[in-house]
Amino acid sequence: MSISAPHSDVLDAAGWLSAARRLPSPNCDARPEGMAIELIVIHNISLPPGVFDGDAVIDLFTNRLDWDAHPYYQEIRSLRVSAHFFIRRDGTLIQFVPCTLRAWHAGVSIWQERECCNDFSIGIELEGSDDLPFTEAQYASLIPLLRTLKQTYPIRAVVGHSEIAPERKTDPGVCFEWERVRALEG
Repeated sequence: MSISAPHSDVLDAAGWLSAARRLPSPNCDARPEGMAIELIVIHNISLPPGVFDGDAVIDLFTNRLDWDAHPYYQEIRSLRVSAHFFIRRDGTLIQFVPCTLRAWHAGVSIWQERECCNDFSIGIELEGSDDLPFTEAQYASLIPLLRTLKQTYPIRAVVGHSEIAPERKTDPGVCFEWERVRALEG
């Protein structure tokens, strides 16, 4: 079974998006049985921090990062993380985990008194940082992706990582244009 969105992205039964470049991550597992996908979590990431356009984020999510390539990488060496989607500065959309599986993006988190947000969420990473605006190309990829996900799953909210882990996270940051997302919610 495939589900089409008005902008022609197709999400297959496993949760792979046709419009995305597929790079499977081993950093995922099964969602709890019968768990509905109700939340989308927006993040930002750059590796090393503030550096864009390299493959370090891809390598981190696929467990191929050269830990000796930059001093910062030693600080994150123990991480085994992923997200469902990654949107590069140029708008390129990459998918690491099918939506039907649990990506490891939220960590210790809580939303509306429900813990373990990875169980019931989809994680979208934007290449960026808390203090720099995201690009028009990124929003041009993000908005149709959000529409497709909202048409496919019973999404109740789109939140920032900072909203579900406020004691330890600040992303997507003050430069993220929430009004664009809120416009989708009517």
